[in-house]
Amino acid sequence: MQRLSSPFLLLATLFLLLHGCAKASLDKVGDNDLPSFTDEMGLDNLLTGAVRHLHYLNKLPNDSSFTLGSDTYPVSWMRESMDSFIDILKQDPNPEELARIVRENYTVYQAGGRKDSPKGEMLITGYYEPLLLGSLTKEGDFLYPLYSPPPTLIQIQDPSSGKTLFKRKNNKGQLVPYWTRKEIKEKNIAAGNELVYLDNPVDAFILQVQGSGKIQLTDGSIRSIHYAASNGLEYFSIGKLLVDQGKMTLEEASIPSIRKYLREHPDEEEEILNHNIKFIFFHWATETSPLGSLGEPLTAGRSLAVDPDVLPQEALAFLVSRKPVLNDAGDITAWVPMQRFVFPQDSGSAILGSGRADLFWGNGDYARKAAGSMKEKGTLYFLVKNSFEEQEK
Repeated sequence: MQRLSSPFLLLATLFLLLHGCAKASLDKVGDNDLPSFTDEMGLDNLLTGAVRHLHYLNKLPNDSSFTLGSDTYPVSWMRESMDSFIDILKQDPNPEELARIVRENYTVYQAGGRKDSPKGEMLITGYYEPLLLGSLTKEGDFLYPLYSPPPTLIQIQDPSSGKTLFKRKNNKGQLVPYWTRKEIKEKNIAAGNELVYLDNPVDAFILQVQGSGKIQLTDGSIRSIHYAASNGLEYFSIGKLLVDQGKMTLEEASIPSIRKYLREHPDEEEEILNHNIKFIFFHWATETSPLGSLGEPLTAGRSLAVDPDVLPQEALAFLVSRKPVLNDAGDITAWVPMQRFVFPQDSGSAILGSGRADLFWGNGDYARKAAGSMKEKGTLYFLVKNSFEEQEK
């Protein structure tokens, strides 16, 4: 969704506290160390995610190649790997049969994990698509705008990395860094580019972190709003700030606890929010699902944000971690094992190294709770179809 800075995903990760440096990005996994490949989510939307991922692969240049561990694969084989997985799913196998077929037919690589952690152990967080109340005009409690990119925001392509950079011109016509969050607000830099007004500044801030959402307008209609651009500055976690200041512990830090702290300390709210100098601009979208940084619609519970500089977004993946259980009141009562096939279709400026991943939970109450509370240990595996060498011969 190009969150936070990637054309976004930068997600309940807004409240990411620590990520640590990465170990070796990928290691091949032996037969005795394979995960079960039993998908606890069922197969309802797995085919949808796979078809969307194949659509992305089919758009890549035919001369592309990708390195997983010590092995290199052409894009044609990555397509073949996903196409074969789709064919398997269309046979509607039961979970045990699917797991057996994958074990027998795919080579598996494991993400290296975080520094100073057991081999392959990662930090898994979550993000979601919020539904917020809004107004197209500034009225009543609707005082806090979301903006489209202003004319002063200049997008350029970095020739060395190919990444999009966001700049502005100073009074000498020189390209310089864009204004910070505080400057944008205090100087009314984006005035005239208001898309919609929300009734809560924290909601506006969190929507910038999530990168996309849905807005229910005063006439009852619902519109999707997606990431369009950013000010190009570094993302700083306000959760980490509150922990560093001793205002909450690392274990306490979550979206609900941060909301509660800001609600109880309104005099600190603006300074805390301005700690994150990054600022996101939006556009109205016609897509019913938010788009990941690969340009494909995200699939709830299946789409994952990773660091594309160290982990392959071109491969099918399998995630092992934990998920929350909610009671009828919406409270988390337990954490249970979670293991499922996923697709690395997004990225985010807070998702760095081979020790971090961010799971897209979709929308609704469960998604909001899971995304806001998830800071779990996990492991992530990438799969490529066997027999590439034989095909080459």
